[in-house]
Amino acid sequence: MTLSPFSSDGDARAVEGGTFAGGRLIALLFGLFLVNALSQVDRILPFILAESIRRDLNLSDTQIGLVTGLAFAVCYALLSLPLARAADRGSPRGVLVGCIGLWSAMTALGGLATGFLTLALTRFGVAFGEAGAIPAGHALIARKVPIKRRGLALGVFSMGIPLGTMAGFVLGGVLDQAIGWRWTFFAAGGLGLGVALLTFVVAGPTPRLSRRATDPTFLRSAGKLLRGSAFRGLVLAALLMGFAAAPFYAFMPSFLIRTHGFSSGEAGLTIGLLQGLMGVAGAILGGRGFDRTVRAGSRRLLSYPGLVFLIGAATTAVALNVPQGWLAAALLSPAMFGFSYMLPWGFGAAHLLAGRGKEALASSLVVIATGLFGPALGPVLVGVVSDLAAGVGRPNGLGLALLLVPITSLLTGWALIRADRRLAAARAEADAAFGP
Repeated sequence: MTLSPFSSDGDARAVEGGTFAGGRLIALLFGLFLVNALSQVDRILPFILAESIRRDLNLSDTQIGLVTGLAFAVCYALLSLPLARAADRGSPRGVLVGCIGLWSAMTALGGLATGFLTLALTRFGVAFGEAGAIPAGHALIARKVPIKRRGLALGVFSMGIPLGTMAGFVLGGVLDQAIGWRWTFFAAGGLGLGVALLTFVVAGPTPRLSRRATDPTFLRSAGKLLRGSAFRGLVLAALLMGFAAAPFYAFMPSFLIRTHGFSSGEAGLTIGLLQGLMGVAGAILGGRGFDRTVRAGSRRLLSYPGLVFLIGAATTAVALNVPQGWLAAALLSPAMFGFSYMLPWGFGAAHLLAGRGKEALASSLVVIATGLFGPALGPVLVGVVSDLAAGVGRPNGLGLALLLVPITSLLTGWALIRADRRLAAARAEADAAFGP
């Protein structure tokens, strides 16, 4: 029997003997979940602390958009690829532990910021460290988790995003009112050392993968991936998703505060709990759905998240225009579900297209698409439109600016369904070339 590059049997043989099972697998996934959750806490804090930071440092909405968007996203996206190379070619455990220490230290230093420039510099440092979290984490999963549980493992790892976001919003809002935004940054940064140590222990040794002299270089592998229409379609969907998700989390708490009279604690609790519930459900259901689809031999891997994004676009558009705060918050739930549901499907499909030993590379390219243009420009666009609307006295100006979210969610759904057809065609061609 000749194996296709998409064959799960072939991938299982390639990693046989190096995978974890039982308690070791559970410990690894728990540790990786904590890493992802911690990275989200440190990333999300400026969103819920934005009003306090803005008043204390006398910043505008545009400057808040630059700090939460451009300052973070550019560094995060550009450093993701070299850190992915280090994870694929060397020790993903070493890359991950070093990154945790760096971003935790820079989060703590954020509490010493005296103005826009110093705050932006600390966010650059956080982005530097967090750029390696997803590629290195995915490289560990690819080396340590059996293929039949790969989607679920990606789901558990991805679950750290909604739960970390929830913790960031809820605890950030509570701590902001209790100890202030500066000490909140200090406390969050202090969590990193313990998580780094735990990760070092549970990941175990991760020796380099053996490679042939004829193997393509890292950049050539990236170029080959991007020349494939299926992978390009996935990257386009990821890019559009960034324009939907980044402004959503950057400004939705402020929308509830300004438009519906929520306190920072109430806004953090509302967004945080909904994100936690919807995000966990999305990550787990997405991971299990991906595993079932792959085991069943289906070539359609992206249409389900595409449909979820279409639903989220409609409900978010309504949420921005209803008069009741509780109804607005409830209508934001499908979008939160969709952002997490997409992750196991998107990264899992990227890994299948990339092949063994290139998982961190594939994840990095998707992360760059998601994390560069959308987070860099989306919050800034929303901030600029909001400031302009306020300047002409338009009510609910922030709600008007946030219409960027449902528009780009709609485009994301379209792009995923389109990429799904390309992926199905690519898998069919591979199966025909390599035989049954």
